[in-house]
Amino acid sequence: MASNQKPQPTESDSLTGESDYEHLLEDYSHFAPPSEGEVLKGTVLKVTAQEVIIDFGYKSEGLVPIEQFLNPDGTARVQTGDHVDVMIEHGEWPEGYVLLSHEKAHRIRVWDDLEKAFQEQYTISGHVLGRVKGGLSVDVGVQAFMPGSQLDARPVHNLDSFIAQDIPVKIIKLNRRRGNVVVSRKSALEQELAARKTETLQRLEEGAVVTGVVKNLTDYGAFIDLGGIDGLLHVTDMSYTRVGHPSEMLHSGDEITVKVLKFDRERERVSLGIKQLQPDPWLSVRQRYPAGNRVLGRVVSVTDYGAFVEIEPGVEGLIHVSEMTWSRRMKHPSKVVKPGDQVETVVLEVHAKERRISLGLKQLEPNPWSTIEGRYSVGSVVEGRVRNMTDFGAFVEIEEGIDGLVHVSDLSWTKRVKHPSEMLRKGQIIQAVILAIDAKGKRLSLGVKQLQPDAWESFFQNHQVGDVVRGRVCRLAAFGAFVELAESVEGLCHNSEVPGYSPRKMEEPPLAVGQEYDFKIIKMNEVEKKIGLSLKAIADDEERTRLEDYQRQAAAATSTIEEVMSLKDRTPE
Repeated sequence: MASNQKPQPTESDSLTGESDYEHLLEDYSHFAPPSEGEVLKGTVLKVTAQEVIIDFGYKSEGLVPIEQFLNPDGTARVQTGDHVDVMIEHGEWPEGYVLLSHEKAHRIRVWDDLEKAFQEQYTISGHVLGRVKGGLSVDVGVQAFMPGSQLDARPVHNLDSFIAQDIPVKIIKLNRRRGNVVVSRKSALEQELAARKTETLQRLEEGAVVTGVVKNLTDYGAFIDLGGIDGLLHVTDMSYTRVGHPSEMLHSGDEITVKVLKFDRERERVSLGIKQLQPDPWLSVRQRYPAGNRVLGRVVSVTDYGAFVEIEPGVEGLIHVSEMTWSRRMKHPSKVVKPGDQVETVVLEVHAKERRISLGLKQLEPNPWSTIEGRYSVGSVVEGRVRNMTDFGAFVEIEEGIDGLVHVSDLSWTKRVKHPSEMLRKGQIIQAVILAIDAKGKRLSLGVKQLQPDAWESFFQNHQVGDVVRGRVCRLAAFGAFVELAESVEGLCHNSEVPGYSPRKMEEPPLAVGQEYDFKIIKMNEVEKKIGLSLKAIADDEERTRLEDYQRQAAAATSTIEEVMSLKDRTPE
């Protein structure tokens, strides 16, 4: 019987049992249930079609409905071994498991992170969901609002272009209780820009070679983002060759290498260059293109005063309009060359310091003036086209590059020509006589009147003072009448040389236009081509003749009377 009785615990046994129980409690203390609302870290143990089994450090494993881990396409976004945030979900627990919520834990974790980002003002990433009234909806873990004015430092007119993009933002307003978050991309960019600018200013110096991104283009150059600070790359510093517009070389967004030409640290102004990264072709241009050499080039532009020809990348020369042709009649360089033409030219002068090269086209052909004396002689008759007229004469081109001048005084022997347009017209083909050749001065004197004999000269050779000539009154003047004596030869009969003329008595001109008379030449001046005529002298001559005849008749009658009286005296009574 005694053997069936249970031994009674002693005092020492009691003390030993209590100590073991305390140790047991310590060993399992980590299995104590977490406090309500606490966010826990868990590890995915298994993913099934209905749930995700998670070890979250409790005596039992937890279950999260698979719906909380599904992508939009229905696939699970977690796998075994992933770490996730969870918290205990109130409600009926599955047998042997603890019901957990990932969504609630995630929301709490997100708000904690957002509050920290707001307090410490650091940049976070946001995903633009879409456009809403006044701005954009942005996912930063929760749905946040970004006003349109907070998108960029400069106004953005196309907000839709940011939809579905990931952008950096800063939280500028947060109300966790109401669930409101306002974010700003502009503030995030400004913070990033300030940090980059500080770093850039520390390493920037004149002569440095740096990389940058083309920000925008203008007509005069491009602005390059060097990292928080912009530099200007002027169009003239892009290439040694001619660049009409920066878009010929660059596009927005291009990453390029440039050289710092000037840097004003106080005003934060930077001048940049690309061509300075290469040797200047003008440094040795005199050795490569000595005067007199023939070179090939491409016409890059044509102006009123000439054409610019690129003879190698970065080296251009000017063909002045005066060096294009030996002819003086060229109106515009575009009549000879056009942009894009390949031309051969002769190097005339090189000024490397001024970056100028003078080129010539006409030097490819011999100067026609150098052989003119062998091809033409004074007195020979030539034919040409009237190219230009001035007050003093007309220029006639007798061949390419050879123009002669017909002076107004050499247009007519008889007519007093005030302007060549009285006898010639532009473009007219005429003949002329070469009067003089000055090859050195590039001058050729021509005459038109010399094609015909001088009517005045012939008249003066065949007439003298005292001759009586027949003439027709061709025009009247207040002082007399002009009389045509021969073709293109006129004389003047002064009013005082008209018989019976008296200024007080005469109401009409003494002579009528169209009437013909015999005139006596009373004056002749060959140098001035003046002939004086008189009707009065004719009348005087006629009166004198009549008087002489009367005297002769009287003398004859007296002689007859004397002879009769003499006979009478001899007759006897």
